[in-house]
Amino acid sequence: MKIIAIIPSRISSIRLPRKPLADICGKPMIQWVYEAVSSAKFIDNVIIATDSQEIMDECKSFGADCILTSPDLPSGTDRIHSAYKLSNQDADIILNVQGDEPFIQSQMLDDFLAYISGKDFDVATVVTKIQDNEDIFNPSVVKAVLAENNYALYFSRSPIPYLRDIPQEKWVNNATYWKHIGIYAYKTHSLNRFVGLPQSNLEKIEKLEQLRLMEDEAKYICFETSYELLAIDTPKDLEKARVKMGKIRK
Repeated sequence: MKIIAIIPSRISSIRLPRKPLADICGKPMIQWVYEAVSSAKFIDNVIIATDSQEIMDECKSFGADCILTSPDLPSGTDRIHSAYKLSNQDADIILNVQGDEPFIQSQMLDDFLAYISGKDFDVATVVTKIQDNEDIFNPSVVKAVLAENNYALYFSRSPIPYLRDIPQEKWVNNATYWKHIGIYAYKTHSLNRFVGLPQSNLEKIEKLEQLRLMEDEAKYICFETSYELLAIDTPKDLEKARVKMGKIRK
């Protein structure tokens, strides 16, 4: 089974401009992600997909394979698909790893890929248990609802499941809540299927592109990880990342 990892990396970000190039302890954020993904033993090739010549030049400076895609693509998944087609490579699985996850671990990716090997799915993704009650009610934290077999039933920004008879401040202690982490493993046919579909109704309502295939009855299987990640979306997140990376490197 051949696996290609593609890391989407856009230059524009409303909350944190030029985010992929932000310095974290002497390296741009995108380099931390690339080096971790490249260290995973089950991944055959790693590509950075960008809309920026500046990012492309930076990535080439540290030896990354980088593909320039259109700045007008509507989603990160469309950018993944475009880069895959432009690469002229064949793969059984296309792994989408976000370019704003500098604490991604190669072992976590290998554990994930080992877990999904031989499983029946269209798309596989990653979840972790929510430990902080505030995260349940934070719309920036996407929640996943899972069936007993770890297949996803739904993804939402809302606090789901809803505990009707329990005070909200006690919800985290009375049910298992899952935080969705934006790492996806697409079967090749599923990635092609995604770009061939129009935006779905729920996708537009929730602003969650993973709902497009879900509404088309795709099978999403979820892998639980205990690794602590930190997606960088704001200047505050970036400062946290610099402090955390500094402690790790000591």
